[in-house]
Amino acid sequence: MYVLAWVLLFVWLGGGVCVCMMENYTLLIEKRGCSQCIAVNTTICSGFCHTQDTNVKGRVGKSYLIQRGCMPHSLVYHPARVPGCPLHANNVLYYPESRRCHCTRCDGHTHRCVHVTQVTPTPCTRKNPATHRTSSSTRRTWKRPPVKKNSDQET
Repeated sequence: MYVLAWVLLFVWLGGGVCVCMMENYTLLIEKRGCSQCIAVNTTICSGFCHTQDTNVKGRVGKSYLIQRGCMPHSLVYHPARVPGCPLHANNVLYYPESRRCHCTRCDGHTHRCVHVTQVTPTPCTRKNPATHRTSSSTRRTWKRPPVKKNSDQET
C-alpha cells in the first residue's frame, strides 16, 4: 500500500509518465550535383512529454500553456562523404547524432511543437543509396555544423 502511495505521489509531482529516449533512425542524404545518395544510421530523440493546456483564451490562457517536447540535450555532428560528386564540388555533409535526450519546454520559433504522424522517409531520387559508416577518428564535436552559403548543398 505504501509503495502505491509513493508511486502515485511521484507521478503527480513529476507531471505524469514521460517517455523521451534516443531512437535509431536512418537518414537519407542527397546533395545537388552528386549522382548518388547515402543512408546514414544515426540517433534521434523521440517520445512524449507532459504538456499542459488550458481552455482559457487570451493573455491569461497563454500563461497556463506548458508545451514540452522530447529534445536533444547533447548533439554531435559527424561528417559524411557523398559519392558521385564532381571533383570541384565539396562532397562532405554533416549530420547530427543525439547523445542525450530530455523533456523541455518547446520553443515554437526553432522547433515543430506538434505531434506529426510518422511518415516513411522519402526514398532517394538518386540511384542505390550507400550505407555510410564513420570511424571514431573522423568524428568531431560541434555545437552547430559549419554553415556554407553555396547553393549546391542540400540535406
